[in-house]
Amino acid sequence: MLGADAKRAVETGLAAAEWYHTDIPRKQMKDLMRRDDGPAIRDTIILFGSMVALAGIGIALWPSIWSLPFWLAYGVLYGSAMDSRWHECSHGTAFKTRWMNDVIYQIASFCMVRNPHAWRWSHTRHHTDTIIVGRDPEIAIMRPPEFARLIANFFGLVDAWNGWIRMLYNATGRVHPEEASYIPEAEQHKVIRVARIWVVIYASVIALAFAMGSILPLMVIGLPRLYGAWHHVMTGLLQHGGLADNVIDHRLNSRTVYMNPISRFIYWNMNYHVEHHMFPMVPYHRLPELHEAVKHDLPLPNSSIAQAFAEMWPALRRQLKNEDFFLKRDLPATAKPYREDFHHAALGTAAE
Repeated sequence: MLGADAKRAVETGLAAAEWYHTDIPRKQMKDLMRRDDGPAIRDTIILFGSMVALAGIGIALWPSIWSLPFWLAYGVLYGSAMDSRWHECSHGTAFKTRWMNDVIYQIASFCMVRNPHAWRWSHTRHHTDTIIVGRDPEIAIMRPPEFARLIANFFGLVDAWNGWIRMLYNATGRVHPEEASYIPEAEQHKVIRVARIWVVIYASVIALAFAMGSILPLMVIGLPRLYGAWHHVMTGLLQHGGLADNVIDHRLNSRTVYMNPISRFIYWNMNYHVEHHMFPMVPYHRLPELHEAVKHDLPLPNSSIAQAFAEMWPALRRQLKNEDFFLKRDLPATAKPYREDFHHAALGTAAE
């Protein structure tokens, strides 16, 4: 973010560039962008109701091994479903009512150990400069890929740990230089304030655990970010993994994957990821409709999570030897072609 790649992205015009968008009639797009509290209220009641029930059963059965399935399910909702809630509410599209977005965004940010003020600006940059090396602070898989890091992250051992370290750093009254590169100076004091509040919460939970002589309080707050992270990491890697970087067409650098209803609920329809990046202001519950409207112009979606990993994983392994390699997405005959003048250099090293 502070090195030569960032400077190069600005010099070559990749930073804050004009991206390709599929043509959609204005009236239809206006309808798709219409916000509604109903679906998100329903899903939020289901989510938090399930979390309360699962944690309650887990506590009642503690420390029996029979509590394990309930903690594992609770962990996925805490450590993975909160990732998609953080994401959608950061866009302000999940609910029509602003304060509802803000409340769920704050809760989800705490669960995911992502400072809500730092990450709001980080995610804005991710959408402005998606997978532009040196500009996008949210590239999950750098080249060449670090497989040990990717696997460790399935247990939250990288992102969560980094989040807690950054929380302590911010709580001392400092903002990291990388954060300062995309967070306006007027907003930086909010990063510090939230970090200090979180430190107090975690300190209270840890103190309670010591007083009880049990890790039970940490099973409710903190540890689920580790043992429940696997689903959000699994789906997150598929968003852009193995695809092109430094291009300005989301059909080249993003992946749509058909998923089962449970994963779609946890992921809040972010499996329609090309569509989301093209039109980020369309609410999550309208993404299936958006997909139907634009699929004629997009690469064929991956048919399942397993099939997408079967496509992506060999590409990542090949990048160990050739970091310039990536998977080129094939377009249907009904699609507008890629802008070869923008992507000629990259397409030359894509998969055949």
